[in-house]
Order: sequence, then structure tokens, then C-alpha cells
Amino acid sequence: MKQLRPKALISWSSGKDSAFALHEVRRAGEYDVVGALTTVTETFERVSIHGVRKEVLRAQCEAAGLPQVIVPIPYPCPNVIYEAQMGEAVARAVQAGITHIIFGDLFLEDIRAYREQKLAGTGITPVFPIWGRPTLPLAHAMISSGMEAYLATVDLKKLPAEFAGRKFDKQLLADLPDGIDPCGENGEFHTCVVAGPIFSRRLPIVLGERVERDGYGYCDLVMVDETFSAARRRAPADR
Repeated sequence: MKQLRPKALISWSSGKDSAFALHEVRRAGEYDVVGALTTVTETFERVSIHGVRKEVLRAQCEAAGLPQVIVPIPYPCPNVIYEAQMGEAVARAVQAGITHIIFGDLFLEDIRAYREQKLAGTGITPVFPIWGRPTLPLAHAMISSGMEAYLATVDLKKLPAEFAGRKFDKQLLADLPDGIDPCGENGEFHTCVVAGPIFSRRLPIVLGERVERDGYGYCDLVMVDETFSAARRRAPADR
């Protein structure tokens, strides 16, 4: 009899770290990943921190073949509300037979300890498949895998606003100022994945408006109507 794999959720931020963690877990085949757990700020209808639109998030999950598990939070969000909402999501996951949550954390010990503490005794075990990997080789591995991502958010204390919207590629890594982690693990930037080995197709994304708010620079990533785009490509050149 074939042994059933443990059911897991991927903690899905919309960015490259969670995407690559999912890629590694799928390659290893140890877990059955049955959903993508994402906090969404209701005020903006966007992925928390990353600022990615809900429709982009939905398209990511469809391309990855993962049901969405949305945790809604307000803005601003006191920690007590965040923890209550996450606690309810974890309880529902346990009821659904899920035993693990996969995280894309890299080296921040306090973040890992927080996750382990909050999940202790819940019936959910945290998994950190890319933990401790040196971030420059890891960034190159992400790019070499075929993953395509864009910087959706930058911390203006650490990076100029014009980095928002840039592609996460080798040129970006070369252009990062000294002291900036190649994977942005210290919060320097956050990304949105639009293509890669975990997706069945590339998302039709274009770069939209750039704004600055609360010390962060954002580049809006906008889904393109594929029917319109295809028709436009077939249309005669404008005269």
C-alpha cells in the first residue's frame, strides 16, 4: 500500500523565497502541499507587506495548482489581531488534516523562533526547506531555476525607490549596494513571482504605477487581459 504523505500548507507571500521553498519541497516529494496560506490586508486588498494585488495572488495560486487559504487582516494590524487570525487559520488547517506549514525563511533566528513558538502544541509542525543556505548562491539558484520575479516593495531606508519594479536577476544582484542581502532577507525588498518551475504558465504581468508610502516604495504589478493582448499582437501596426 502506498504510504500517504503528510499534508502541508505553504506560507505563501507571493515572493521568491516561498516560491523556491515550494519548488524544493515538491522536488523532494516528502509532503503533499494542499494549499497556499497568505495574509491579505483587507484595507488595500493586497498581500500584506508585499503589496501584491489579490488578482495576481489568485493567478499565482492557480498556476501553482494550489487552493488559496486567505487570512484577512486590517491596516494597521495590531499583533494581537494578527495572531488571533492566524490562530484561527491554523485551527482550521488542523481540522482539515494538515500537519505541516512550509516557510521560506532563510536566516533570521527570531522569526523562526516566533513561528516555532506559535505553532508549538497546535498539531502543526513548521518546515524550513531553504533555511541556512548562503543567500548569494541561493539567489543565483533561484534565477537559474527559471524563476522570474520582480521587486514589488523596497525599504527606502535601504534602497532607492527606483529599485521597485526591477526584475530579480543577475544584473540586480550586481547593482545592489554593499550591505544589502542578495535575497532581501533583512527586509530590504520584497518580490512577486510571475514565472518559474512551480507554475504551469507565466503570469501576464505588466509594471504599473510606482508610489511611496510609509517609508516604502511600491511598484504595482498588474494582470493584463490576455485576450486583449493576443488580439493587440495580431492587429495591424498603428498608422
